[in-house]
Formats: sequence, structure tokens, C-alpha cells
Amino acid sequence: MTNNGPSYPHSGGTPGSRAPFPQQANPTWLGQVEPRYYRPAPHDGGGVRPVLPPAYPAAGQRATRGLAGLVAAGGVLSLLGLFMVLPFLLQRTGAAGFVVGFVASLVPLSAVLLAVFVIDRWEPEPKRLLLFAFMWGAVVSIAVTMLIQPFFALAAGPAAGLDPTTFAATVQAPVVEEFAKSLGLLLILLFARKHFDGPVDGVVFAFTIAGGFAFTENILYFGRAIAGSDTPGAELAAVFFLRGVMSPFAHAIFTGTTGLVLGLAARRAGPGLSVVAFGVGLVPAMVLHSSWNSMGSDFLVQYLFVQVPIFLATVLVIVLLRVAENRLTRQRLREYAAAGWFAASEVDVLATASGRRTALRWAASSGRRPQMKAFLRAATRLAFTRQRVLSGRDVAAHQLDERHQLAHIAVLRDAVLR
Repeated sequence: MTNNGPSYPHSGGTPGSRAPFPQQANPTWLGQVEPRYYRPAPHDGGGVRPVLPPAYPAAGQRATRGLAGLVAAGGVLSLLGLFMVLPFLLQRTGAAGFVVGFVASLVPLSAVLLAVFVIDRWEPEPKRLLLFAFMWGAVVSIAVTMLIQPFFALAAGPAAGLDPTTFAATVQAPVVEEFAKSLGLLLILLFARKHFDGPVDGVVFAFTIAGGFAFTENILYFGRAIAGSDTPGAELAAVFFLRGVMSPFAHAIFTGTTGLVLGLAARRAGPGLSVVAFGVGLVPAMVLHSSWNSMGSDFLVQYLFVQVPIFLATVLVIVLLRVAENRLTRQRLREYAAAGWFAASEVDVLATASGRRTALRWAASSGRRPQMKAFLRAATRLAFTRQRVLSGRDVAAHQLDERHQLAHIAVLRDAVLR
């Protein structure tokens, strides 16, 4: 294919400039754009010779300063937080309790991280950013909770009119813990906005942070069952069944609501409105957390008829979000196909789960599965870059990023078709 670089009809105009606005540009509520932001996809300088199924070398991914700075700051905060969190855990669990609690906590953590992997497969987030999210949850949010709790108890405890135990469980823990966890979400949105594309990303980051928080909290609970009981085996089994089997996703669901709200805000809102969305998103997280901690003698009834439906509703919402994200990817790639960057028949390969499986199987037969997997991710990133352009988010920077991605895709196609 001969390529002289992309041309950009209407793409250099201001957000208020007029451009053709096809109705199909809004495939779902999740991907809608305002007509004033719409601009056609840049046109390819040549034609496309389709390769079915296509196979391409891996595309590079450029790191951003915001991401690098956020990860570096997260590492420093995590290191400092360990000096608070680790002695706290050892003091309350003992060495043996800590080791047993650590190992036992890996089981529910694995369940949450597996869910993150499944949700995040369509457009995977940078591993460094997921590591930041986990360390924020496992260390920094625990340290923030430890620092804030005494002041919150002094300020709000007397006014609540509750006994200290009830206040700590139903008010203090939901408010302080959800704030501490969700603060990491807000930082990701503000400083790594390029990687925070919508509700699915919000859920992924929230689940990762909450999984880290629950991991450390479970070490405490499991370790205390060993250290503070005359029958440690039975006590550990009971606590593990409650926290590791019946409720491994409790914290993930609480914080996931904040991630969902921030993800919706990420589609349109600037930094100021993102902070407002942070406050709004904390409300359902705190309410769900408080309702969980409020379950008493009728725990089993509330668990079956309240918490289980909440969990099932969460699964349904995530499935619907994934479907919407897939449709959005397909629509944006169709626009690139109309501009000459892909053959129309390739869109179904690149933008559907069945097409991707077929392409990966085909690529595996010729020893190119890793390259195909990388290209599928690159095509999805391209679709989401276009969505950022159409959403009016830092248009000039994202158009520059789009140019680099399109030029690289053209080079990769030439390399495959030689």
C-alpha cells in the first residue's frame, strides 16, 4: 500500500466548526458525541489491500509524563505507608498470624484480580497503572484510613448519637475507607486521564484498588483469628468463609460505584467537574458499605435477598458496559474504514470478540499470535483515541496521537503484505 500520510478534512477546525454529522456516530449512550465536536476520520493517502484474517507486528505505546509521575509518586507513598501499615499488622496478628493471614488473603485477592483481567481484556490498561492502583489500595489507602479515622471519630462521633462500636462500623468505616480508596481513583483520572476512557476503566481501576484494600484488611482479620483464639483453626475457617467465600467482592462493589461515576464523568468533564463527580460517586459507595456493615442477627436473610441481588446487578452492569464498549469500538473503526484505513470486512475481525478469536487462531497457525494480539489492542486504542477527539477532550493532543497511531498502522500493514 502506498501511503503519503493522513489528510484531515475538517479535523483542524475549532470545536464549533461545522462538519458532516452522520447519525451512526452515536451508536450507544456510552459513545455519544455532540455535533459541534464531530469531525470525519482522517483520510488515507492510498488504498487498502485487505488481509483476512489480518496479522500485524506489535505497535508501540508511548508513556506519558503524567503516568510516569503518578506511578513514581505512588511508589514513594507506598514505601512510606509500609512503615505504618506493616508494624500495625504485625502488632495485631503476630508473626505467625501475619504469615497465615497473608497466604489466606491471596485466595479472595485472586478472585478479584481474575475479574479485573476479564473486564480489562478488551482495552487493557497499562500494567504500571494497575500496579499503582493495587499498591494504593493495599498500602496507601490503609495508611490514609489510619491517619484520618481518629480525627473523624472526634469530629463526627458525638454528633452521630451512636455507641462507639456501631458508629465505627456503620459510619466511620464506610466514610473514611471509601474516601481513602477512591482518592486513588481521582488521582488516576486527574493525572493519567489518557488511560481513563469511561465507566469500564473506572470499574477496572476501582476493583484493583478495592482488591488491594481488601487484601490487607483480610490479613488483619485472618491473622487475628489465629493470634487471638483458643481454637485458631476453627476461628480462621469461620472468618475465611465469611470474607473469602461469601464476600470477596464486597469492597470491589462498594468502590466500583465510585469508579462508575468517575468513568462517566471522564467522557466529558474537565478537572473541576471530575472532583464534583468524585464527591457524587462516594455517596453510593458509602451507602453500600454501611448497609453491609449494618447487617446483624438477620445477616443470612439480608445477604441472600439484598447483597446477592446487588452482586448480580453489578455483574449485569459490567456486561452491559462491555457490550457498549464493543459497539463503540466497532463504530469508530468503521469510520476509519470509510476513510480508507481498513477494509470494511476487517472491522468485524478487529472489533468483535468472535472475530478476534478467529484472528488469533489463524495467527497462531503461522506463529504470529503475539503480534496479532498486540495489533488487536492497538486497533482498540486507536478507536478510543478517536472517541477522545470526538468528545472534545484535549483535541489537538489526541489528534497528534491519532496521526502517530495511523502512520504506524500503515507501516505495519506494509510490513505484513510484503
